Amino acid sequence: MFGLMVRFTCKDEDSAEAFDRLVAETIRKIETEEPGTLVYAVHGVDGQPLQRIFYELYRDRSAFDAHEEQEHVRRFLDARDELLASVEVDRLNLHAGKGTTG
Repeated sequence: MFGLMVRFTCKDEDSAEAFDRLVAETIRKIETEEPGTLVYAVHGVDGQPLQRIFYELYRDRSAFDAHEEQEHVRRFLDARDELLASVEVDRLNLHAGKGTTG
């Protein structure tokens, strides 16, 4: 299993709304076209209205690589930059967990 936790900080409220629309479009495709993507969850952060946390779990590294090559993901990656003030990415290695095969 391979995972990521990503913190996105949007530039302003308008950017946050546009980012949320972009995410909703992208997730619809992830749900239907990516069997190796096990969890792709987007969270708002209490008290931080411009921040979003993505929690992503993939079957393995090759499933993540396939995710990154998808047209809908490429579109998301290209469109997001104008909406964001910052991006922080943590790559995760599963040690133990409920609902996982690790």
